[in-house]
Amino acid sequence: MEKSETKKIEEAREEISSFQTHEDDAKTRRHLLRKIDLHVLLPLWILLFLSFLDRINLGNVAVLGIMDDLHLTGNAFNIALQVFFIPFVLLEVPSNIVLRKVRPSVWLCSLCFLWGIACLCQGFVKSNASLIVCRVLVGVFEAGFTPGSYYLMSMYYRRYELQRRVSIYWCAGVFSASFGGLLAYALAQMDGMGNLAGWRWVMIMEGLLTVVVVPLVYLALADWPEQATFLTSSEKQHIQWRMAQDIPTTARMDRLDKQAWQRILKDWKLWVCGIMYIGIGVCIYATALFLPSILFSLGYSGIQANVRTIPIWLVAGVVTIIVGFASDWTKHRCGFMVLSAMVALIGLVILFCQGDTPTPLEPDAGLDVGVRYMACFFIASGTYAINPPLISWTSSSFAGHYKRAIGIAFSLAAGNSAGFISSNIFVRSEAPRYFVGYGVCIGAMTLQIVATIVFAMGLMWENRRRDRGERDGRKLLPEREAQNLGDDEPNYRFSL
Repeated sequence: MEKSETKKIEEAREEISSFQTHEDDAKTRRHLLRKIDLHVLLPLWILLFLSFLDRINLGNVAVLGIMDDLHLTGNAFNIALQVFFIPFVLLEVPSNIVLRKVRPSVWLCSLCFLWGIACLCQGFVKSNASLIVCRVLVGVFEAGFTPGSYYLMSMYYRRYELQRRVSIYWCAGVFSASFGGLLAYALAQMDGMGNLAGWRWVMIMEGLLTVVVVPLVYLALADWPEQATFLTSSEKQHIQWRMAQDIPTTARMDRLDKQAWQRILKDWKLWVCGIMYIGIGVCIYATALFLPSILFSLGYSGIQANVRTIPIWLVAGVVTIIVGFASDWTKHRCGFMVLSAMVALIGLVILFCQGDTPTPLEPDAGLDVGVRYMACFFIASGTYAINPPLISWTSSSFAGHYKRAIGIAFSLAAGNSAGFISSNIFVRSEAPRYFVGYGVCIGAMTLQIVATIVFAMGLMWENRRRDRGERDGRKLLPEREAQNLGDDEPNYRFSL
């Protein structure tokens, strides 16, 4: 009996010793991060790849005959795009609240499996009405995935570790768009097989791919750190210690009561983040949904337009990774976001001023097609490079479980609400000039730049007030409220 007790004491001492020396052991730290990357980042990367593939495939098939087959006249196609965003926006915050109470692996993989089925069903629709029903269901099930993914990652990675992981994660969406164009090109060759049009095969095979892959991802995806089966007890403690070093343990919000809701909704950061996300969201969805149509308007065939999106997305993915790693290395976000937005603005202004499309009779009309194609690279690269630093900045600007969950979900909901705008500004009758589409995108990107600068200045101002002790009065609040302040805790400092 004494030997057993002695053994337990020795094991406890070893665990404490390991826990205390982890931070100084770079090798152990790298090993732990690799394990987390394998069970958090990689599975979520795969699921986001599938999410984007299913989310934007309607844009790929727009030039493959769906409009004629389903008699989508007028703005019927734009409505089919738009209805996706109704549940997609409304259900993001409720989904993150639910996620906090359940296992992430079960919740996120269930959502993914269900939207895969809904996407597959799009391949069998016979009318505009049935297409709209399927798009609504895809929106319902996809709504909780992205905010849930960011929330889960923010529980494992420190603020500046999160930046580069978000860049890698977000590239899944960019590369998915590239792969979607390639896949659409390949599946379009199946036109007529089984008496099904090529665009139907795109929907069916992409939905089927999601349904098949999700069960495999479920086996690897981690739950919350305290529930993670791939971690030892000392590793779980070490994660808690690391996160406490990054964010004060007193910056908590573990209760969602009336006072917590008031703190969340009265926080200026929540609303400025929403504006930043709306600005970038307009351009992200405009590019994702209408890039094939934009290239089609330049004179390429439907299949050629999809193929020509591939290098655009590949370059955008590389630029996104470079910006993300540079932002992480310099521990700075604002400047990289503004610089990326300026690159996108250059591309948007070029297309806004492009003039008429050259023809055999008027070869010198407007800008050269090559210049217009180059502008698409600027737009995609600049637009998508903004998102990773923005997401990690948002995550680190909200502290406490519920504050972060709701802050992330609200910001993403605001950004995704921009899909209502994006899905209606590129109208077929305005091709190829798309004055309204490019004009709105220019305005939205400008708004994003202004909001980014305001957000950075606001955080600097708040940090200085806390350094001067002007927020220390919150420590005198009743204990129950003082322990549930989230990032309003006076010792918390915001990153730029």
